[in-house]
Amino acid sequence: MPSSTTGSLISAGVGTLRGIGPALEKKLARLGIETLQDVLFHLPFRYEDRTRVTPIGAVRPGDAYVVEGEVVACDVTYGRRRSLLAYLQDDTGKVGLRFYHFSKAQHHNLKTAGKIRCFGEIRAGASGPEIYHPEYSKLSAREPMEEALTPIYPATEGVSQGRYRSMAEQVLAMLDAEPLEELLGGDWPLSLNEAIRYLHRPPSDANTGAMLDGVHPAQSRLAFEELTAHQVSLRIVRAEIQKLTAPEMAAPAQKYEEARTAFGFTLTNAQARVSAEVAQDMMKPQPSLRLVQGDVGSGKTVIAALAATHTHENHFQTALMAPTELLAEQHFINVSSWLNPLGIKTAWLSGRVTGKKREEALARIAMGEASVVIGTHALFQKDVHFKSLGLVIVDEQHRFGVHQRLALREKGTEGNASPHQIVMTATPIPRTLSMSMYADMDVSIIDELPPGRTPITTTVLSDEKRDGVISRVADACAEGRQAYWVCTLIEESEALQCQAAESTAEELEKLLPNVRIGLVHGRMTSTAKTSVMNEFKLGNLDLLVATTVIEVGVDVPNASLMVIENSERLGLAQLHQLRGRIGRGSAASNCVLLYKKPLGTISKERLEVMRQSNDGFFIAERDLEIRGPGELLGARQSGALQFRIADLMRDQSMLQDVRSTAQTLLDHSPDDADKLVRRWIKDPERVGQV
Repeated sequence: MPSSTTGSLISAGVGTLRGIGPALEKKLARLGIETLQDVLFHLPFRYEDRTRVTPIGAVRPGDAYVVEGEVVACDVTYGRRRSLLAYLQDDTGKVGLRFYHFSKAQHHNLKTAGKIRCFGEIRAGASGPEIYHPEYSKLSAREPMEEALTPIYPATEGVSQGRYRSMAEQVLAMLDAEPLEELLGGDWPLSLNEAIRYLHRPPSDANTGAMLDGVHPAQSRLAFEELTAHQVSLRIVRAEIQKLTAPEMAAPAQKYEEARTAFGFTLTNAQARVSAEVAQDMMKPQPSLRLVQGDVGSGKTVIAALAATHTHENHFQTALMAPTELLAEQHFINVSSWLNPLGIKTAWLSGRVTGKKREEALARIAMGEASVVIGTHALFQKDVHFKSLGLVIVDEQHRFGVHQRLALREKGTEGNASPHQIVMTATPIPRTLSMSMYADMDVSIIDELPPGRTPITTTVLSDEKRDGVISRVADACAEGRQAYWVCTLIEESEALQCQAAESTAEELEKLLPNVRIGLVHGRMTSTAKTSVMNEFKLGNLDLLVATTVIEVGVDVPNASLMVIENSERLGLAQLHQLRGRIGRGSAASNCVLLYKKPLGTISKERLEVMRQSNDGFFIAERDLEIRGPGELLGARQSGALQFRIADLMRDQSMLQDVRSTAQTLLDHSPDDADKLVRRWIKDPERVGQV
């Protein structure tokens, strides 16, 4: 196998290719395509077979074909829309070619074209098979058929398929002189370069089914290398973190025990186990990095409060950051009520804290008077200075961008010292993902809900039953219980047929005159949102109409009914988070998922999973299968998990070999390990430090 290195392919920008100017370079950068090597790793997601001509009589709707024949008619037609309709005929049948966008010249040229070859997807038309806007060319000079399948690339606006194919062809031509370096070793059925060539230009007899499923040997070869690169990068990060020092804290002492008593309830076994794991971490001289997973309502804030108390006992500060003001404020209220009576002072920092109040809070933080600082992204702004930051806790970390999280961590970094880190999430992360994508973290799972929680019964109903659901809400409120009505959009939209929160609130006020109704949505000011939420929490409102802003951080034990409209529009993780707002008290709780017909296959699957299970980890596994890891963990925001080729559910059988290959590379070929990471991961150092 070739193993020469390719400096130019690795580092040369796409602007060095023919036909690529600055404007196109910017568009390609949006796809993460900056170097010639990136062009090679941006693989087709499907293929068209233009290698053979199909008799018109053999075509079937839903598939794309190359057909040839004589243009036997060509006229402008006036139905619901004006269109140009031509008919192409061969010895076996006739197919319509329909154009909604056309010119007089095109009409004339097609009418007089004679024999043509065209390509497109067959659709069932009113008078037989049709192709909308086919690609076509005259057959006066016999042009050769394509020899390989035609690749269709994931594209961005302004980058046509033809343009991308031209770029890929140029870079593939360079591979002969400069093949990519083989870094993995081992005996592979296909070399890296053969795999790349095959996937960009598969032969006409290629197994397209295997390629569409992502299980072709060429794809497996690249997926294995990509997964290994991610695994290596995480191990390098872990090793780098181990070289840093962190505050080596003494064992938890009296204040810690007082905090446990201050909660007013006995810790569950799971809470006690996880808090002990966190405390052990912080007694080591290296920075800890622990992922604390717990389903909604499992008590992650309790773990955070105990860790902050432990940090305070050792004369260090804690920063606790949450993604929304609502969630951050909820943490502040809970943590303050537990810790302030013990003499542990807290501070609150968010975008809403301005002027003199902000100056006072910043001074208390800088002097070390505020032991626990809780807030939103305002915590990592430049004017925030900690006296001695020993612990950083990030809640729902996937909602923050990489550079935001890094900026907070750097608040406590001085010389070779770094604070301990805890990352909390109520989005349960399947074992498949945590093993491969959190190899740099220790993982704790709070796998037990506090006693007294009641299981939630979930019902899936068509919105044709909406009137009956409104009656259920009226009955629940008349019995003294509270309810949520969740809408997916704020504004009316005919196209999406979504009920807007504002119009829904108005409608429900008319239909339920005896029910006290509040409204919360994302366009309200933080003050207005918090005011309405507090009224609901105090029991002064019976029904809260809201958008998905209530997804995290709202704790109202008396709320035992939730209606989610247009539930088919939401992913499983979000539905599960929303449902977790009820079932927090002793009353039997019910969640009604309303959907609009017709229901697609994936939406049907999601809603059935919600009906079957309240188990966040089961739901997360199914969500991973249905949606893939990038969407599940918010990878577009976090800068992690943006796999180009690998798929963690599909490729999980590789993970054990991936881990051993990664370790072998690090042990025996550290230079190759470094090259591998740089081949597959953009900006690995900064991603890793988070």
